[in-house]
Amino acid sequence: MATTVVRPADPTLRAALRLALLFAAIKLAIHVAANLWEAHIGYGYFRDEFYYIACGRHLDFGYVDHGPIVALQARASELLFGRSLAGLRFLSALAGAARVFLTGMLVWALGGRRPAQGLAMLGVLLVPQYLGTDSFLSMNSCESMFWMTCLLALILILKNEADASSQKFWLLFGISGGIGVLNKPSMTFFLIALLIALLLTPQRRILFTKWAAIGTAVLILIALPNLLWQIHNHWPTLEFLRNGQLGNKSIKLSPIAFTLKQVLNMGPFLAFIWVPGLIRLLRRKEARWLGITFVLFFVIMMLEHAKDYYVSPIYPILFAAGGIAWETQFAARKWVRQDRAIAFPIYATILILGAIFILPLALPLMPPAQWLAYTHATGLDHISSNSERFSSGPLPQFYADRFGWQEEVDQIQHVFDSLPPEQQKITGIVAENYGEAGAVDFLGHNLPPALSGQNNYFLWGPHGYNGDSIILVERTNREHLLNFFDHVEVVGHMGTTYSMPFEHKPIFLCTGRKLDADGHRFSLLEQWPSKKDYF
Repeated sequence: MATTVVRPADPTLRAALRLALLFAAIKLAIHVAANLWEAHIGYGYFRDEFYYIACGRHLDFGYVDHGPIVALQARASELLFGRSLAGLRFLSALAGAARVFLTGMLVWALGGRRPAQGLAMLGVLLVPQYLGTDSFLSMNSCESMFWMTCLLALILILKNEADASSQKFWLLFGISGGIGVLNKPSMTFFLIALLIALLLTPQRRILFTKWAAIGTAVLILIALPNLLWQIHNHWPTLEFLRNGQLGNKSIKLSPIAFTLKQVLNMGPFLAFIWVPGLIRLLRRKEARWLGITFVLFFVIMMLEHAKDYYVSPIYPILFAAGGIAWETQFAARKWVRQDRAIAFPIYATILILGAIFILPLALPLMPPAQWLAYTHATGLDHISSNSERFSSGPLPQFYADRFGWQEEVDQIQHVFDSLPPEQQKITGIVAENYGEAGAVDFLGHNLPPALSGQNNYFLWGPHGYNGDSIILVERTNREHLLNFFDHVEVVGHMGTTYSMPFEHKPIFLCTGRKLDADGHRFSLLEQWPSKKDYF
C-alpha cells in the first residue's frame, strides 16, 4: 500500500517557526518574572493602567484618547487574573513576545536563515524601548504585532505571486490593519506611508487586484465602528490631540534630537543591526518599498512633532533586514555556514551585557533608593528622560507614576467610611485626573464611582451626584473652595516621596452648597459641561 507524504512547500518554515517560538518564549518569561519581582519590591500599578481598567468596565467602540482594543485587553486581564499585577500585564507581555516571533518570521519571509533570524530576534528582544513598553498594560505593546503582520502578509503575497492562493493574505492584512487602527489610531499614518511606498515602487502591482480591494474593505469595516463613535461624540480624539498641541503637552524635538532619540530608544549597540537593515532595504529593488515605508513614516512623525517612541513599532522590519545583512556579509564565517542561531557570539555577548547594564532604565528591577544610587554612579541618570513636560521628581515619570495611588485611596476610603450612612449616599468622589479617579475605582472598597472631567471620565458623567457633599482631590486651596461650599475641610494629602510632583495635592471634604450671586445654588450636574478636560 503506497503512502503519500505531503511536504511543506518551504522546508525551512518548520525550523523558522521553532526558533521564533523559542525566542518569543524567552521574551515572555522575562516580562512575567520582572512583573512578579516589581510587585515584590514595592512598585505598584502604572497611572494609565487604572484608566484602561476603568475603560474596560465601560466597553465601547471608542474612547477620547485611545482605541477600544486596550479596554478589551484590560477587561480580559481583570476577568482572567483579578488584581494580580503580573496578570494584568500578561497580555502586553504576550504582545511583546509576538513582536519577537514576527521578527523571526519576517526574516524567513525575506529569505534569511537561522543566523539572520537569531540576530534579528535577539536584537528586538533586547531593545530598551520594547522592554519598557511591554512591561505594563498599554496599547503600545500591541502596535508592532499588527503593523508587522500587515508587512508579513504583503511580503508573502509578493514572494508567492505565481500562486493565486497567496492573494488571500490580503484578508490577513485587512484583519490586522483594522484591529490595529482600533488599537491605536496612529497606525493610520503607517498605512498611509505604506500605501505611498507601494505606489512609488514596482510592487504597486499588488494593489490593483480583487483581493487587495477585499482586504482594504475588511480593514475599513473593522475600523468603521470607531469612526462612527467619533462622529457621534463630536470627534473627541481630534479635540484631545489639538489640546495636546496647544498645551505643549509633549516635548517637541528638533530633527537631530528626534533622530538621536531613536538610537537611544532602540539601544546604541543595536543600531549596528537596524541601520544596515534600512540600508539593505533601500538598496534592494525588490524590498525598497519596505525601506521607503520606514523613511516616510519617520518623516511624518518627525514633522508632526510626535513623541519619539511613536516610531518604535516599525523597527522590527529593519532588524529583520539587518539580520540578513549580517548573514550575507559574513556568509563565509564558520558558524554562519553551519546555520547556527547564534552565529555572532562576540557581538551577541556585547549586546546582552549592554542590555543588562541599562536594563534598570527599561524595567524597574531595583527599589527606588537603589535605582537612584545605581543610575547616579553609572551616569545613566543623565539619559533617563520624560516625553512630556512634567517634572518627575527623583524618579523618571515612567517609574514615578507607579507610586502614591494606594496611599491616596486609603485616605479617601477612611474619610468616606467615617461619614454617616445618610451622607455617604449623597457623597461623590471628584478627582482632578483619570489616574486619581481610576485608582479610586480599582483600589477602593465599596466606594461610589469616581468622577473626573478628564477624557473618558467626562463622558461617563457625574453619576447623578449634585455636589451636596464631595470628597475632592484637586490642586487648589480651602479659601477658593469656600466660595462654593459652606464647609471645607482638608482631610488628607496625596503624594509620596517618589510619586509625580503634580500629584502632591490636598484632599478636601466639601459640604453645603452655597448660592451664587443670582441666588442659584451651585450644582455639580449643571457645571459638568465646564469640567471637560480632553488632555
